[in-house]
Amino acid sequence: MLLSVEICKAYECCLKCKGKMMIEDDFISVTEISGEQVSLEQIERLCHRYCWAGTWCVGQDVVEVACGTGQGIGYLKGLSKSVEAGDISEPILSIARRHYKDKVSLSLFSAQNMPFPDSSKDVILIFEAIYYLPDVNQFLRECKRALRPNGKVLIATANKDLYDFNPSPNSYEYYGVVELRELFVRNGFSCEFFGCFPVDSISWRQRLLRPIKKLMVSLGLIPRTMAGKKLLKRLVFGRLQQMPAEITAEMFPYNSPNSIESWQADMRYKVIYCAATLN
Repeated sequence: MLLSVEICKAYECCLKCKGKMMIEDDFISVTEISGEQVSLEQIERLCHRYCWAGTWCVGQDVVEVACGTGQGIGYLKGLSKSVEAGDISEPILSIARRHYKDKVSLSLFSAQNMPFPDSSKDVILIFEAIYYLPDVNQFLRECKRALRPNGKVLIATANKDLYDFNPSPNSYEYYGVVELRELFVRNGFSCEFFGCFPVDSISWRQRLLRPIKKLMVSLGLIPRTMAGKKLLKRLVFGRLQQMPAEITAEMFPYNSPNSIESWQADMRYKVIYCAATLN
């Protein structure tokens, strides 16, 4: 009897370890790791979302959840009163720790269970990651708990309503402006929405390849990992660049995103920003 119990415990432990390894491996395969070859547009989009967030973070207590390898944390630290960040994947977080050392507080935690006291933060960021959360409502409950009155949740997400949209293989659910508004209003927030990187200003190469991308998405032919997508990116965007370990404001000129309505799906912008304020 004791032996069977020990076997069950060992099996349960094995499953947990296997699940943890799967999570870490899966997120490594879809995360923009510093030092990897990416398109210039990817770097510009990365810089833009942190410059946008910076306008809300001046003098505030800020936390970034699902921070990945932390390319924007140093920029936010220079503007904010305090910055803390974390990710669910230890291998990914270790890359950020090697870069920042003891300059920033980095912790291993889930966005759905944040290790911060009640009413201790002014701004919570989650960039290109809300679609990886299995329980978004639990995340918003955690935001309500950790935020001070009138605190903000800042979101950047790929626009799911574009006709050639390609979801991540690890995602649970994507949210457009309509779904985000409904989600936040239901949880006691008010929202502002912004769009950036308009599809009508893309290069001739991207314009030509959009129908092909749509066909590949519908046939399930898009590579599932960052490494697999590298060749495809080179075809679409041309020469690739090295993803920086830390962004600076000087990398790209910053233009404010355009305000957009949330009563209907947006099909004009590649990226959607949401600034949700706790009522």
